Amino acid sequence: MAPSLITQRLIAPRLISNPPNPYHRYSTEWLDVPPPANLTVYEEQAKSILSRNDSPDIGFEFSVNPYRGCFHSCAYCYARPTHQYLDFGAGTDFERRIVVKINAANLLAREFAKRSWNRSTVTFSGVTDCYQPLEGSYEITRQCLQVCADYQNPVTIITKGALIRRDIDVLQTLQKSAAVHVYLSVAFSNDAHARKLEPNAPRPSTRFRVMRELADAGIPVSLGLAPVIPGLNDREIPDILSRAKDAGAQSAFMTLLRLPKEVKTVFIERLKAEFPERQKKVLAHITAARNGALNNADFGARMRGEGALWEAIHWIFESNCKALGLHRPRHAVRSGDETAGKARSEAGTNKQAKDRKVKDWSRGTPPQRKTPELPSSPGPLFEFREGK
Repeated sequence: MAPSLITQRLIAPRLISNPPNPYHRYSTEWLDVPPPANLTVYEEQAKSILSRNDSPDIGFEFSVNPYRGCFHSCAYCYARPTHQYLDFGAGTDFERRIVVKINAANLLAREFAKRSWNRSTVTFSGVTDCYQPLEGSYEITRQCLQVCADYQNPVTIITKGALIRRDIDVLQTLQKSAAVHVYLSVAFSNDAHARKLEPNAPRPSTRFRVMRELADAGIPVSLGLAPVIPGLNDREIPDILSRAKDAGAQSAFMTLLRLPKEVKTVFIERLKAEFPERQKKVLAHITAARNGALNNADFGARMRGEGALWEAIHWIFESNCKALGLHRPRHAVRSGDETAGKARSEAGTNKQAKDRKVKDWSRGTPPQRKTPELPSSPGPLFEFREGK
């Protein structure tokens, strides 16, 4: 079902700018100054909510994405091209035309009620940030997490959003009944640098404070140092890791900047506008870490580089992690994984699963059940694999 337009309002004086959509016959070229990019919110009755991933270099199998598009407006976001499937653009459309899957929690409950579901770990979110600003009013992510808690289903969360601290109570319930692990994504230690490429995301200093709040609340938390942009933020790696450790991070992973399709256009445009004196150096360093190219879409190679420059960056990351005691995420929880799927499924029989009634979670908090004590959290629940 197509999303329905519900509201439109001006949020910031950003001007419309979208790369040509490859699925459109024509593209728009403004003869004068483009108009402002208004925030437009669409409500969607989605047909499904669980996405299954079979990419060999992504360590999670199932993910939930309550939103399409992201107001954080990160210039480097690899998810931008997905907006073109909706006949939107990958530039300001991705940042200002946001789709909200208002029935996400109901769909998730139906999936969990199936006898075939074996409590595999679900990741929030594999595409756009589940704690972007609209979550503050819609609470779709919170509703989905409440469903996960009620069904004792383990969860991992990857986010830049400070709003996650609102849901500490649900995360604590999840940690007791199943397992949860939060990865705060931080690419810069300098707030001013971050603002230039992540204009609407919380400042790094705020994210580190949120990391500490989560850790103090007993929620396992780790760092996603992503993306590394050679020539721009690679010098900040030691400080980012040190601040994450001080904030309670248990582990860390790192990925190299990806510039697929229209992302390259958006990133270079923003880089030229915000770092004009460093543009040539940054692009030269990216190609040096990518064997002469700006991007490599091959599985196993797209999230890491090659060559002397990348080896130096990788050594800086690994040596600092070792010195700080930040280990790598230990293992993935996928279907059939003995460390979680089997243990969680022992908490209820197939008959109990069959007899469960799917309730409407769209309003209020789902009831909590008395459940048998389950094994403690196995620690970090997934890893980003570099491939063979």
